[in-house]
Amino acid sequence: MKTILIDAVSALIIETENGNFKIFKEMQEVLDKFPNKKIILTNADDDGFIKYGLNKAPYEIFTLKHKPEKTNPEYYKQMLNYFKLTSDDVIYFEHGEEAVISARSVGIKTYHWDNKTRPLKELHSFLEKNI
Repeated sequence: MKTILIDAVSALIIETENGNFKIFKEMQEVLDKFPNKKIILTNADDDGFIKYGLNKAPYEIFTLKHKPEKTNPEYYKQMLNYFKLTSDDVIYFEHGEEAVISARSVGIKTYHWDNKTRPLKELHSFLEKNI
């Protein structure tokens, strides 16, 4: 069963009108329909972890604290190694275009998430099709 890798900020974690951050509940509802293991990928450092509310996140979290950035394929290699996974074991969705390219470069099937339109039906279809 494939592990679902989830982009943190600007995907599962969204900014509110008053500048705070919260879990995008509708996305969590989509994700919870799948029994697969879920891992949130971020680069938040200790301050960002609190700022974005990652300490309240519903799934396991992986961060390298910007060493390297998610735009560097090494981030994904280290993450896969840490969890003892291969690129065939995971699927991923990410809002950052450069990070999408980086993840794909190491063989991870990746969906480019649009945080402006938040296409939950398309995300659900991507997950269903690739799990």
